[in-house]
Amino acid sequence: MNYTAEAPAVWDPTFAGAGDCLLTADQCVVRGQHYFVKGLIEIPVIGRDEVFSWGVWVSLSRENFSRAADRWDTPGREAEKPSFGWLTTDLTVYPTTTLNLKTHVHTRPVGERPFVELEPTDHPLAVEQHTGITLERVREIAAAVLHSGDSE
Repeated sequence: MNYTAEAPAVWDPTFAGAGDCLLTADQCVVRGQHYFVKGLIEIPVIGRDEVFSWGVWVSLSRENFSRAADRWDTPGREAEKPSFGWLTTDLTVYPTTTLNLKTHVHTRPVGERPFVELEPTDHPLAVEQHTGITLERVREIAAAVLHSGDSE
């Protein structure tokens, strides 16, 4: 019920070890100029008491990234206002790219990944997040991901 991307689409393995680049399980910095956090796009599964989720990367402004990093281990951080971000994970199971969809990143309690809320649009991913998907659609996604060999 969950697929995840290991890094933002702009990450290149040659960045590893560079002084101005960082990639952890939760945060990423590219060339000291681009900042990302990992969060979850959660999609309700219709007729079930569970959600399907995509583990995705979202770019944040330097200011919002610094604020999130400063409060990463602070109890009560979920009271923070959502931050605007751009989706930087291309989920190839969708007919049009998911790169650069507008999002709002909602901080959750310490130890939980942020919730990524897509701006309502007619993009299939945004529609699915706002209306839910069937268990059959979950199976379709699983088959497409496994067939593509992607890590998502």
